Amino acid sequence: MTRRRIGIDVGGTHTDVVLVDAALADSDGGGFLIEKLPSTPHNPAIAVLEGVRRLIDKGLRPQDVAFFAHGSTVTTNALLEIKGAKAGLLLNAGMRGIVEVQSQGREGWSPFDHFFRRPEPLIRPHLTHEIAGRMDYAGAEIEPLDEAGVRAAARALAAQGVRSFAVCFLFSFMNDAHEKRAAAIIREEAPGAFVSCSSAVSPRIREWPRFSTTMLNACLAPVLAHYCGDISAGLDGLGVETPQRFLMQSNGGVTPLAVDAEVHAVRTLLSGPAAGVRATSHLLAHVQGWRNLVTMDIGGTSCDVAFIESGEPLEHSETVIAGRLVSAPALDIATIAAGGGSIARLDSAGMPQVGPHSAGADPGPACYGRGGEEPAVTDANLLCGALDPDYFLGGEMRLDREAARRAMARIAAPMGVDETTAACGILRLVNAQMTDAIRIEAAKKGLDLSDHTLVPFGGAGPLHAALVAEDLGAPRVLVPRNPGAFSALGLLCSDVRHDFMRSEMADLATLAPVHAEACFATLEAAARAQFATEGLGDAPVVLARAMDMRYAGQGYELRVELDGLPAPLDADALAQAVARFHAQHAAVHGHAAPDAAVEAVSYRLRAVAPMPKYAPQPRTLESREGPAPRGVRRLVLAPQRVCEARVWRRDDLFPGWRETGPAIIEQRDSTTVVPDGWRVRCDEWDNLVLERIA
Repeated sequence: MTRRRIGIDVGGTHTDVVLVDAALADSDGGGFLIEKLPSTPHNPAIAVLEGVRRLIDKGLRPQDVAFFAHGSTVTTNALLEIKGAKAGLLLNAGMRGIVEVQSQGREGWSPFDHFFRRPEPLIRPHLTHEIAGRMDYAGAEIEPLDEAGVRAAARALAAQGVRSFAVCFLFSFMNDAHEKRAAAIIREEAPGAFVSCSSAVSPRIREWPRFSTTMLNACLAPVLAHYCGDISAGLDGLGVETPQRFLMQSNGGVTPLAVDAEVHAVRTLLSGPAAGVRATSHLLAHVQGWRNLVTMDIGGTSCDVAFIESGEPLEHSETVIAGRLVSAPALDIATIAAGGGSIARLDSAGMPQVGPHSAGADPGPACYGRGGEEPAVTDANLLCGALDPDYFLGGEMRLDREAARRAMARIAAPMGVDETTAACGILRLVNAQMTDAIRIEAAKKGLDLSDHTLVPFGGAGPLHAALVAEDLGAPRVLVPRNPGAFSALGLLCSDVRHDFMRSEMADLATLAPVHAEACFATLEAAARAQFATEGLGDAPVVLARAMDMRYAGQGYELRVELDGLPAPLDADALAQAVARFHAQHAAVHGHAAPDAAVEAVSYRLRAVAPMPKYAPQPRTLESREGPAPRGVRRLVLAPQRVCEARVWRRDDLFPGWRETGPAIIEQRDSTTVVPDGWRVRCDEWDNLVLERIA
């Protein structure tokens, strides 16, 4: 019996489905089958289950599915659209002001924005209750918990329709007894309610990051739990029996679909874009040997940018999403509102703008013929000749050029130009937005783009990549074999991955190694217990330790990996860790203070249960004469850059094929544009490698 693995990526416009199985190779022999269907934003689970049903209709036996994983934007959309659950907040008496004061900074916002306003609070003041009781900085109880106050608050909030609670008490990361007792009382008074405790969601120092993350989790937990429940029930209904059902997390690993939403909901906020970064790291870096890469994932609504350095994606432990501070491990992904569905308009000064609003999947760009009337980026690509109206999605969908022209006239006429010129302007603007996003992120990280390869994927990535690379000064573009389904394939290149942490400050000069070892042992026990509850107790687990360190008195820390150090820890191992901190501080900040006292702030553990991964094989490069182009199409790259581009179908190409631009390479899930001044070749992995001639 053949065992098959399914990966599904839910985007703003399309949902991509990949079925991996050497016995079910598609026409190009790649060992996988791809389905692409419109997303269903009102309920993303519908498109996910429809994708599985289509595979079943094509001959897949549900009982043969051994692995199911998908990336979802359900929590991201709930946050962006403020459609999370109605939540209540319990915090210490006298601490209500934390929610208002926050960190006194502008996380994620420009300090020069004179119109800055904080986002509306996720939990309103009238749904916030102060509870007497206090732990001190060391975790010792200095005032008992007011259990009667907790009970009264739970009843009052439940009466107001609250079904999800955030419990945030001071120093709960040192002693979680009060939070655990409060959660138990809430469950007694509001059976079935969701309770997110800060000591479980984000057990770290600094009240506002911990409180913000926990409140976010409380708002998102019911959304994620209901969504995962719908997916699981739908798979059962389709006859898919495998217990290995997973959801992508922000950290680039998967977690079981039966996720504990009360703890992990906030860790799925970057579930969608993380899968593509993981595919890049595994397939292009680890398997194929590319080292320094910039990913550019362009779908219908956004462009997601990430960096792969020496084969590994950059990460961070704290980020800002939609103005909300999130303290959870995540891949370092920057997102801008620039995609195929991004709508073009004229501002109050008559200047063209692109985004942030998107036509989405319904009605979609005007050329989709579903009632859209405003010009979008896809309409511009159609009018400029990059897209074939008769071969969109491999011919499954026909684009309406006249509808695109009518929509473009809405901005072309007021500017006094023709529709094609307006379309060129739109593409130039959206390319500039992507270029700026990549350049700014590279500057923040101190990276030199001249030694990085740009990797575009998503349905629209290869359309824009070469022109973006020109602006960036990047030397080459690497288009993977199936860019439109690359993120879905990334779900089949991921491991089950969990991050654990605990804050506890100590001077490393006096920290007893046995105590540090005990802290890590506690985290490792929690990791093994987590895997056991997920049915992975017998799986081999890889544990990676790290410590957050700082110079005494600093307001920030650096994460220092402890790989290669002895375990259990001894005095020499801690000394080596401190030496690593000094070196890392010098690399990041340009200076170090080897004689200054160094503090341990937090202990971190990453636990990974390796999963089977998609493993492509290289093919032999051929030197035979290439296929004839399918035709020639007028391609407008700029008003003064108009050319006749030869058109190829990617299924006709082979490893070793070479051509000089201008060229257009079409396939079912995407289209690659090779401008004049560029050459393209197909390598042994079936990637398209674009390089500038001069």
